[in-house]
Amino acid sequence: MLLYLDSCFNKHDTGQHPEQIARIVNVNQALEKGGWTERCTCPAWQSASFAAMQAVHDPAYVQQLKTWCDSDAGQIESDTVVSQGTWEAATRGAGAAIDAVQQVIEQKASRAFCAIRPPGHHAVPKGPMGFCVLNNVAIAAQHAITLGLHRVLIVDWDVHHGNGTQDAFYEDGRVGFFSIHRSPFYPGTGAASETGTGSGLGWIRNTPVTSDILRQQFFDAFRRSMEELAAKVQPELILLSAGFDAHREDPVGGLCLESEDFGPMTQHVIDVANSYCDGKIVSLLEGGYHLEHLPASVLEHLKVLFRS
Repeated sequence: MLLYLDSCFNKHDTGQHPEQIARIVNVNQALEKGGWTERCTCPAWQSASFAAMQAVHDPAYVQQLKTWCDSDAGQIESDTVVSQGTWEAATRGAGAAIDAVQQVIEQKASRAFCAIRPPGHHAVPKGPMGFCVLNNVAIAAQHAITLGLHRVLIVDWDVHHGNGTQDAFYEDGRVGFFSIHRSPFYPGTGAASETGTGSGLGWIRNTPVTSDILRQQFFDAFRRSMEELAAKVQPELILLSAGFDAHREDPVGGLCLESEDFGPMTQHVIDVANSYCDGKIVSLLEGGYHLEHLPASVLEHLKVLFRS
């Protein structure tokens, strides 16, 4: 398995913002202490090119983002902060997603996990949103299409709806998007009626759940909805927006899950990947803001992703 981690993600300095440096520091420490840096292959990789970013984001926005970072602009959106180190962190994060997709498609590995920040699934084509500046999973999916794939499935289990990812592929018809998320909740999108349009009609599957859902109900809804969309998409690759903020004690999200629940959820994704695409999965870190439960949840995810 491939594992992408780098100290450059510490350069995205957001101060005491919930999406803070300590998140990735604690994850990396847990990965190193748990021996994951020894068990996995840790590749060297390049930052995402302007062309790769512009396959998802408006060129004017990409240039504006660089300007904001170069000038240490601080708050650029109601929830989003950048610093001088954000450009390197963000472009390296997107680059990790691209490299992981390339290596998995080329069968150099069957699975990868990218311990990256800032997260990406709220970033819309023309701007930042919700702690996110570049939509890593959308950039990864576009790269997979560039490499010749025709059917990609994105699974998003972050507690917040991945509105930016949905926007990128709503009319596409080559990239399926499944999201299970708390509702009503930020960002206010992700109704079950949002199913795509044009060539993308039926390629979007949203499963909103209420804050009082029970764990078994959550697992059943997750598995059923994912399997139904996978049957339509018949994916050649699965990309996972792995947010861990559905943990019941997460200070920004919060739902019904415990850290150990991310193991069975990972197995559900693997079962689908084994059925359609020889187990090919690229997992990207999204949310998760409890500084102890986040690394614990990541480890539960990796235990299953690695062994299955």
